Amino acid sequence: MGEINLCPVNDNIIVERLEADGKTESGILLADAAKDKPQKGRVLAVGPGKRDANGVAMPLPCQAGDTILFTKYGPMEIKHEGKKLLFLNEADLLAIIR
Repeated sequence: MGEINLCPVNDNIIVERLEADGKTESGILLADAAKDKPQKGRVLAVGPGKRDANGVAMPLPCQAGDTILFTKYGPMEIKHEGKKLLFLNEADLLAIIR
């Protein structure tokens, strides 16, 4: 996707959802309506993190370019410059795929 002109604040993360596989393990092709939205995405930008009691930002565990797993119902979907993007916060982050 290249560079993004959005800068998330606090513990927010901007993610591009990765496409779901359109085939089952046995090779059956699925219609778009039958596919679950994938809970995997690529991080495009991260905020500085929540602030502690002293006002110091606590960095997030992920960075731009990471592939992550996130909760099913946490992200908010927006359309920006013709692309569907997800906004989620650190609590919605389940894992970083290494």
